[in-house]
Amino acid sequence: MGCGRLRILVLVVSVMWASWCSSGCRTAPETGRKQLVLIPEEQEIAMGELAYRDILANTPESKDEQLRRIVQRVGERIAAVAGRPDYRWEFHLLSVPEPNAFCLPGGKIAVFEGILPVCENEAGLAAVLSHEVAHALARHGGERMSQGLVVSAVELGLKWGLKDRDAVARERILQAYGIASKYGVLLPYSRKHELEADAIGLRLMARAGYDPHEAVRLWQRFADFNRGQRIPEFFSTHPSDTHRARALAELMPEAERLYAAAERRMGTGQRLSVGTERAQSVEQPQPAGSGTQPGRNR
Repeated sequence: MGCGRLRILVLVVSVMWASWCSSGCRTAPETGRKQLVLIPEEQEIAMGELAYRDILANTPESKDEQLRRIVQRVGERIAAVAGRPDYRWEFHLLSVPEPNAFCLPGGKIAVFEGILPVCENEAGLAAVLSHEVAHALARHGGERMSQGLVVSAVELGLKWGLKDRDAVARERILQAYGIASKYGVLLPYSRKHELEADAIGLRLMARAGYDPHEAVRLWQRFADFNRGQRIPEFFSTHPSDTHRARALAELMPEAERLYAAAERRMGTGQRLSVGTERAQSVEQPQPAGSGTQPGRNR
């Protein structure tokens, strides 16, 4: 590729990036991180609603009415402190043995039955649900879609700029770009989203009156659950379980202050420590055929 064409390509990509940033930059709640979100929130929510209805239509809900009520109650309690009353929050417990949960834009959240034994109690479940609520608040879905658009646009620009190169050289460069964008941009940002959702979720569960220490215990239990089965963090969409537990422990002083404030606001009877929740444990026997690998959305 000639120097003139390369300079034009760099200029075009720079202008596109500046335009996108000026129109799509926003600040993540709680953390203040700058984000590039090109998808209008209304469109993002509509897409989430459509996908959620499709999943619910094709995936059976849990037949355990008591567990469904617990998921609903904990979810609503966290949503009440999320600061987005305009979201139509929904919380469903699905009959899936995989230890996972997911969130779609606009506050559409589902929990799989397979994650409940790892939760052990309502505070553990609150840690999972507050993490998913945090994904919705931070619009991580829209940010991931926006990053995908940018990566695809740059790839198209590369293809145009390389059109006069021989096929072998062109393919090698495009493969190198694909690897670099995946492991240098997309996966690190995915892990950043998970850690950010953990941090926001920790504050949410504390404000809702759930013992924040249980979030650390949850990831310690996941570390035991997944021992020897996780791929290296560099190749994963998620940080390691031990990484997440350590990161949450570092945020505990602030979470403890929020938890204490919740006690003053709600009264001791409504603040749910782990000890008081054992009688209302969400623990249940591990379903037959349960998967051992956590899913992508948890």
